[in-house]
Amino acid sequence: MGEKFLFDGPDDAPVTILLAHGAGAPMDSASMTATAKALADAGFRVARFEFGYMAARRTSEGRKPPPRAETLKPEYEAAVAALGATGPLIIGGKSMGGRVASMIADDLRSGGKIAGLLCLGYPFHPPAKPEQLRTKHLADLKTPTLICQGTRDEFGTREDVAGYTLSEAIEILWLEDGDHDLKPRKSISGFSAADHLKKMGETIAAWTGRLVR
Repeated sequence: MGEKFLFDGPDDAPVTILLAHGAGAPMDSASMTATAKALADAGFRVARFEFGYMAARRTSEGRKPPPRAETLKPEYEAAVAALGATGPLIIGGKSMGGRVASMIADDLRSGGKIAGLLCLGYPFHPPAKPEQLRTKHLADLKTPTLICQGTRDEFGTREDVAGYTLSEAIEILWLEDGDHDLKPRKSISGFSAADHLKKMGETIAAWTGRLVR
């Protein structure tokens, strides 16, 4: 990985959030860019990075499929080291990016490297395959975690998630009628994507305030 980061928000922000992308879209997708801007507006320094397979799509002809999430753990750990945040650091990401971060969070936290974990649209199961759960490690997670999830996310709806065994360290912000990108259907929910992003930023700010005070 070339350790290329995209930064948003003030350099001297008290807390930095490191975000990885989801399986299919790059770090500068419309969804990731809107999220980073919302977090910057909430007072965070936001760093985005790309896993090697996604960065390769920018240069090579072949579109490599995403590898298994487990195999990306060393790349995420390398990004944390390369970022070298001096103050409190929250790691996470969108969908698969947040899932990879959740697999390394406890080790990093016990080493004093991170303060928390932020998952945006956690992929609890593949779409239309609710029996293929990706939650086993979430039952004993010790790192303070905030999951921002749309209530109609096809990777885990509010009804789905109610039945899972999740660690008490995990808090969930449910965004009404949000899809996997946390976007609501305005005509149905009465909310806009901008409303949800603002609420997400405010909730994350309040949550980190409790973590690092």
